[in-house]
Amino acid sequence: MDGNFSPAAIFSVVLLTVVLSSSTAFLEPCDLLYDKAVQAFSNGDYTNVVSYMEGALSSYTEVRHTKVRCRLRCQDQHPFDETFSDMRFTDVLLRRAACMNTCIEEKLGTQSVHKISEDVVQDFHRRIPYNYLQLAYQKLKQPEKAAAAAHTYFQANPEHVEMGQNLEQYKDLQGVKEDHFVDREARPHQRSFAAAVRLYDNGDHKGAIALFEEALVEYYKADSECRALCQWPQKFEGHDYLRYRYSLHELVSDHFTQVLHCEHECVRDLATRPGRLSPMENYLPLHYDYLQFAYFHVDRLDKALQCALTYLLFHKGEESMTDNVNYYREVLAHDGEPREEAAWYLRRHKQELELLLIGSKTMGVEFTEGVSYQNCSVKCSLTTTAERFHVAFFKYCSGICVGGPLVYDSVQLVQNSAALNGTQRVLLDHVISEEECLDLRRLAVTMAGDGYRGKMSPHTPNEKFEGATVLKTLQYGYEGRVPMRSARLFYDISERARRVIESYFLLNSTLHFSYTHLVCRTAITGQQDHRNDLSHPIHADNCLLDPEANECWKEPPAYTYRDYSALLYLNGDFEGGEFIFTEMDAKTVTASVKPMCGRMVGFSSGGENPHGVKAVTSGQRCAVALWFTLDPLFRELERLQADEVIQALDTQSVWGQGLNINPKDEL
Repeated sequence: MDGNFSPAAIFSVVLLTVVLSSSTAFLEPCDLLYDKAVQAFSNGDYTNVVSYMEGALSSYTEVRHTKVRCRLRCQDQHPFDETFSDMRFTDVLLRRAACMNTCIEEKLGTQSVHKISEDVVQDFHRRIPYNYLQLAYQKLKQPEKAAAAAHTYFQANPEHVEMGQNLEQYKDLQGVKEDHFVDREARPHQRSFAAAVRLYDNGDHKGAIALFEEALVEYYKADSECRALCQWPQKFEGHDYLRYRYSLHELVSDHFTQVLHCEHECVRDLATRPGRLSPMENYLPLHYDYLQFAYFHVDRLDKALQCALTYLLFHKGEESMTDNVNYYREVLAHDGEPREEAAWYLRRHKQELELLLIGSKTMGVEFTEGVSYQNCSVKCSLTTTAERFHVAFFKYCSGICVGGPLVYDSVQLVQNSAALNGTQRVLLDHVISEEECLDLRRLAVTMAGDGYRGKMSPHTPNEKFEGATVLKTLQYGYEGRVPMRSARLFYDISERARRVIESYFLLNSTLHFSYTHLVCRTAITGQQDHRNDLSHPIHADNCLLDPEANECWKEPPAYTYRDYSALLYLNGDFEGGEFIFTEMDAKTVTASVKPMCGRMVGFSSGGENPHGVKAVTSGQRCAVALWFTLDPLFRELERLQADEVIQALDTQSVWGQGLNINPKDEL
């Protein structure tokens, strides 16, 4: 396909033209079949395990598809027209509701009123039925079907050790081939995209184009299906509707705001692979990124231009893609237009955002003019106690507002996110003074810390890594091993950095310390020749960076609760040691920061900001490293203990008297 397909074909017609088979009226509810299958398994009746469990899976899938088709059919039959009034709005809603009830009852019969428990739904989401199936097929001597069931289950449960072992055993069985290991629940858009990437990486650009185009068709179709499923009853946390006495309009507004939240979660859902907690970064735009290069390689520059322009709809002004667009325009001697399906998709997102802003007022959210949200066309700032909407809105906006006050008069903005070629990044100067830098460097040298968690060279054998925490420096100050004034300075400047980051990124809730470290990296003499390593390898602070998959998994053992990070530099009199941001591939450097006294780089801690430190080849590089969290449950314990020490200092005039609290006791 060339990619010039109609949005209507993607979002509605493709689904509505599917014939609704009347056979679904005789489907037995999936949860009843599931219970029968589990009971049969307990009785060792593996033939019936297969029969009932396959029936349960078919029933579950068919009910879902029927609801989607009925929703889209009724939406098409009863559209909102340009003549809008209370009566017209109510009329359309009632007609759609009646249409859907009739459609679903005709196709599902008694299943239309059958309610499935949340536990059963979760079992299907976790693919538990396939665990039963692989064991049953194994007992029935059908290894090829057992392999498919095992593979399907393992895709969503990669931590399941026993299933992994079973898969290895199936691979060694006679008659089991590689193509038997299929994911029966694979989503077409993800399957096509993954296959397209493989072809692209192997240099088959023509084949990759066909699959990327197929993946886009499937993506928009899946998006339409997902949104249709959001039109059903929503969960209203914090509301008891038996006693919920608001007006009809407020009830409708609350419901539709929840629906919009659900619909936006489709973006996240479609980009999340089974068994993963985090979505693939930049998932939909990445299709157009790959396509513009693939079309370039097959010398179809008009298509390449179109895809490049489409990518810029998602990331306006992105430098490298803008350069590509300019190149294509110059070679072709004419301009192009972005692809209509993406433009339509983004227009709908804009309309949904505007509706969220309107509907939010009934949920206790207030918006005021003046602050720009990244990737959002609406200008607003946000203050709210409705936490679930707060989170939903930020997710919806695909970013967070930036550019707030810097709190202190001396602090200067050097580069914002755009200048640093990324998102949620900032570079500031004069956060602390030369005297404060010198004082903290003396403190670092005197502390002669214990590296990082007891390791003197945790990242490279070519450097010595020393560090100390706030509480430890206060302990040393109490013992007279370092000036208490310097220990107090470390505490104070870390709080100063926290306030600046919290203010600049316009966070709506308190930013808490997660970990604070005064750290120096020293080049080891005689070990610097021909170095090709980094002082600190490329990583992300709250997820596991996977450069090969171009993803970052927000799951343990990563510090998933960390939200923002900052590095406050104390000196620049050394060689090497530049801080770098990279792409997800951990190779392509997007920005480089030369440390100097008082300079601070701040950024969000996720996979959008992979970073590292180039080798320190001569001298000593010192900085205060800070990690923050928005979740008070993950506040740094040592920081809370240090707060008690500081409170004692402030309230007992301790400079001329003794301390009543020993920081050592707080360790």
